[in-house]
Amino acid sequence: MSSNQPHLRWQETEDHEITVDLVLQVLAAVDNDLWVVAACTDRLMEDVNVQRALLDLGISRTDSAVERASYLLLQPDSRGVKERLSAYFTQVPEDAQLLQMRAVLLDRLDRLSSFVEICQDTKLQEEGTDDIDDEWEDDPWANDADKVSSTEPNSIDLYVPLPEFLTKNLVELALFFATKELYPALRTLTARHGSILWPFRFTILKGIPPHSPPSEYADILPGYDVNQDVERRWSREDWRTSLDYVELPEVRAALQGLQILSDMGYNCDGMSIVEGELLKSSELTDWYRHRVDDVISWTGMIDIALAIVQHGASLAVPDLDKLGEDLSLLARLVYDVPQPDESTNVEDWTLERWKSMEPAQVVNSYLAYSTPETVAADISRLVMPYLFVLEARSERAGQADPGLASRLLYDYVLSSRLPIVAAIFEMSKPTLSEARRIIRNDEDTARLALACLYGSDSRDEWSTMSLIFECLPAWDIAPDGEDEADEANTTIVSLGAFVTPSTTHHCVSAADLFIFFKPLPVVSLSRALDILDVHIKCGEVLSRWNVPVPLRWFLQSATDADEQRSWANRMARRVGSPASEMRNRDVWEWLLEDMKWLRAFDENGIKGAFGLLSEEEISSIFLGGLLSLGLFDIAHELLQKRGNLSLSATAVESICLSVSRELYDNASSGNYKVGDMKLAYDCLTVPPPSERINIERDFIEATSRLSSFNISSRPGVHLSPIEIRLTKDRLSLISRVLSSTADAYKHTQVILDLLYKLGYRGDVVAEVKTLAMLSDTALQAEDFTRAYETSKKMIDLVLNLRSCTANWTEDPAVREACEVCWVACYQLGRQPEFHDVEKKLELVGHALGFCPADKLNDVLTSWCRLQKENLDTRREYLACRSSVHQRRPSTPSKPVSSLQARLKDLHVPVTPFINAEDAAALAGRAFNRVASNFPFAVGGRGRSGSSGDDARSRSRDGSRIRLDGEDVSAQAGRVLQRGIGWLLGADDES
Repeated sequence: MSSNQPHLRWQETEDHEITVDLVLQVLAAVDNDLWVVAACTDRLMEDVNVQRALLDLGISRTDSAVERASYLLLQPDSRGVKERLSAYFTQVPEDAQLLQMRAVLLDRLDRLSSFVEICQDTKLQEEGTDDIDDEWEDDPWANDADKVSSTEPNSIDLYVPLPEFLTKNLVELALFFATKELYPALRTLTARHGSILWPFRFTILKGIPPHSPPSEYADILPGYDVNQDVERRWSREDWRTSLDYVELPEVRAALQGLQILSDMGYNCDGMSIVEGELLKSSELTDWYRHRVDDVISWTGMIDIALAIVQHGASLAVPDLDKLGEDLSLLARLVYDVPQPDESTNVEDWTLERWKSMEPAQVVNSYLAYSTPETVAADISRLVMPYLFVLEARSERAGQADPGLASRLLYDYVLSSRLPIVAAIFEMSKPTLSEARRIIRNDEDTARLALACLYGSDSRDEWSTMSLIFECLPAWDIAPDGEDEADEANTTIVSLGAFVTPSTTHHCVSAADLFIFFKPLPVVSLSRALDILDVHIKCGEVLSRWNVPVPLRWFLQSATDADEQRSWANRMARRVGSPASEMRNRDVWEWLLEDMKWLRAFDENGIKGAFGLLSEEEISSIFLGGLLSLGLFDIAHELLQKRGNLSLSATAVESICLSVSRELYDNASSGNYKVGDMKLAYDCLTVPPPSERINIERDFIEATSRLSSFNISSRPGVHLSPIEIRLTKDRLSLISRVLSSTADAYKHTQVILDLLYKLGYRGDVVAEVKTLAMLSDTALQAEDFTRAYETSKKMIDLVLNLRSCTANWTEDPAVREACEVCWVACYQLGRQPEFHDVEKKLELVGHALGFCPADKLNDVLTSWCRLQKENLDTRREYLACRSSVHQRRPSTPSKPVSSLQARLKDLHVPVTPFINAEDAAALAGRAFNRVASNFPFAVGGRGRSGSSGDDARSRSRDGSRIRLDGEDVSAQAGRVLQRGIGWLLGADDES
């Protein structure tokens, strides 16, 4: 039944079962045109040939409707075309439907042709990119079926199935192809369906990924028609050269109310903007600028942005030159600038950042990672084009600046490291052709070199500095007369003042120095280069001995002898030199030669680094450095070898003393057997013995002896050698020894030797004071025998001093010695614990002989008291002896007059002190007044032992019986004296 009814068979046939033959045999056999056309419209096939057969059949079955509608238009009617067609389509709806479906089928036929073309272009593109040779394609194990490729288009190649391609909105298809970067398909759509896609061209362009190269879609980029002064349209290649009847505007308007146009690709709901109007030149320029901004902001691909501008320029879009220049220069910065091997922080370059940068910043960015090996080439291929663009722009702007390029290049040179500068000067030699030279002006080359070298803080790049100097021009110019020579020298002196830091400016930069050198004439520049040569050589010498300086130091110290002397001392002391070279005599001789060379003048009369120092001063500094390192044997050898060190014996002695004292002051221990103190002691063996040398040796030995007593400067800290030297009154050191060591007073000769070594040899007053301290220390220890013996030595020393001095009463030294002596004797002579009355009488008697006149009464009172005590003792002794003689007969003897009888004849003048207060108290106050002015003190030690307490008790009792109230003051005075301690050296007090 279905064979007799083709429409039923068609309906029962599945899509995949339909073939071309089935279309021609079954569907074509149906007589109803409307049904056939509807069936052709309804079916969407995967196979291209079947789909084409359906479309051809459907279109052919609508021809009759076209003829009928066309005939209607030929009939005369007062109504318009649209009104007549609308009325006709209302009366004959079948023709309206046929025409509507004809429009759909025609659109599908065009799309089908585009689909086939796109598939073929895609296949050709894939074959063109296949680099595998055909002979390698011959796989003997491959299936023959695999070798057979279908000639029919495959929908997979387009990522869009044929049914979807035929029905989907064309703008959406174009956006899909643009997004997927399927530019052959997009190109086909815009060429074959341009009339539909043209209003949405910028929406389609916006869908293209920013990273996509513009050469792939150059055909759809907007261009400019110079003749029309508007946007250039796309070139159209429609499948049909003329419009079909249903595509006429009047017919489309009449069919508009039937809402069939959505299937034809006209429904563009959701599209952003419909751009039907042609853009003006300024609008085209703005679009390209926005596109560039989008590309850079989204991808950072400057090369893509540049390619877009270049294509725009090729399409005659105006005002893109500056943008193209910026992008071209920025592309060089991004892609051509050398980058570090391990770049972790890649800079993000944008057009806005580029435009905001100053020219100097751009130059620095171009050369930021350049090396000495590449900087010259980088300047030529990166910086020079940029500088030329800047000059051209300034000329176009009417603000020509011929020196702009040179100024920017010079600024970079002035701020660069010396190796970079050397590489630039290497390519700026006067011997090169002008076209190859980076810096082409010889005078500017010299100024730049002087500024860079004297403005550098480098201390170890002397080979680089020498290389720079070798690249400089050499002018054989001699000053014309004294005026030019003086002017050149004055310039150098002012340069030294300019580079010296002051309160108004700190360290000058290379740019500041370039400004200084800018106005200098060639004569001054030539002189400056000669000085630069000498300074570089001096710098190499100083660097060789590990005392490098920046090159500007030679300018700063050119008039400063102290600075030169300071650096000569550092050089002589071999700061930073390896220990292996320290004991090499040849190295030291080499050092001496270099130091002498540094003070010499060159053939042009230019002074070296130590030009203000004399040869003797250089030798002295050298010897001082040698001695400070403890190399005394090498010093001996060099001093014995005449000609190396031209120093007098006095100078050698002074140097040795100075170094010895320096080592002494730096010593941490006073022991002269170890450390710096040993070096200070051994240093004195270098010069011949002399009085000054012996005095210093004695002082070092005294320091070592003092250190052995462990004297403390403050709790827990031993007295250091520098504190010993800085002690103004060195007798106080002896006092501290006696106070810190219990039995030191017993070694009188040791203490006296220490006194002599401290510098008091031959000083009788100091010796008297020392003996007085020893006596007092023995007294405090209740060693009265040793105190008496020490006092006897002191008395003999004072008597000898008085006998050797002609007018001793007027000699301050004798008077001071007598003052110390009588106080010491009086102190010991009136001690109650000292029971040897005869020795006490002797001591007080000497005190009478040494004390001043105003103290005679006080001392005499004490002497009288001792004499009375002596007489009472003698009477008791005689009484005991007479009782013995009465019991035993004895021969009569002539009576001997007693001391009391002899004293009766002594006339003592009456003084107010006789009836005054206790004489002992007066003597105590007199002693206190004298002792209050002594510059040092000996701390007393408390007496211990019960025997001493008993003796004092007995003494106090006996005195109270014999002297009543007088001994109370004496006891108080004695207590006060013990609290004060022993003091010596006070001036007389009236």
